[in-house]
Amino acid sequence: MEILGSEFFQRALIGGVLIGITAPLIGIFLVLRRLSMIGDTLSHVSIAGVALGFLVGVYPVAVGLLFAIAASFAIEKLRKAYKTYAELSIAIIMSGGVALASILFTLGKGFNVNVNGYLFGSIYTLGNIDLVTIAIVTVVVLVAMRTQVKELFLLTFDEDAAAVSGLPVRFYNVMISVLTALVISASIKIVGALLVSALLTIPAACSLIIARSFRQTIFAVVIIGELAVVFGLLIAGVWNLAPGGTIVLLLIAILLVLILFKPGLRTGS
Repeated sequence: MEILGSEFFQRALIGGVLIGITAPLIGIFLVLRRLSMIGDTLSHVSIAGVALGFLVGVYPVAVGLLFAIAASFAIEKLRKAYKTYAELSIAIIMSGGVALASILFTLGKGFNVNVNGYLFGSIYTLGNIDLVTIAIVTVVVLVAMRTQVKELFLLTFDEDAAAVSGLPVRFYNVMISVLTALVISASIKIVGALLVSALLTIPAACSLIIARSFRQTIFAVVIIGELAVVFGLLIAGVWNLAPGGTIVLLLIAILLVLILFKPGLRTGS
């Protein structure tokens, strides 16, 4: 357990714990609104921003964040344009993100090795700027959730009723999309763009099995996310495994166990 005394592992643990709160917390709203794939979409767009950041010599996470926020606005705009086929917005933006990333990769072949860390995660290379960015995103998400939880609850379960009651539905839709963009941009260096959607959706899938109320779901999703991140990092550190992949596989293992013992959990609660 000497790894616990390593500065790089301590930074990784801090970053992981913060993302273990925000990603599952945002993810439960996405899952309940049937927008699970938005995580994949914004992560692909964010990687295009990361590639551009390397190309022009600007902090990659910041550029990826700007790209993800712009994509979140575009998704919301397309969702309104295609009300009957809202999922088209996600497919269109994802295609554009992948296409743009491939072009930027081609223009900057020299930084391909660095970009791999953003594709598959490089939590052990987190620096002070990364931790500050993640901490700011965590504070923003927690404040938004704490102050707007009732409005988000109504919007999530009945958007039409929310609109009739006078709730500014468009504002809250954009807010959720922007918060998702923030979390994804902060997460890609931890679990990687190709795996970040798992951190958004799998804890939500687990909590939906064991929780009986929305409040219980909120608590369960954060606890499951934290358990997977902390133990995933410890396992990866001890056995020299890929941290992002280990965290995701641990989440899947938790989900499988909960599904297997679902009848017992239901009757015992």
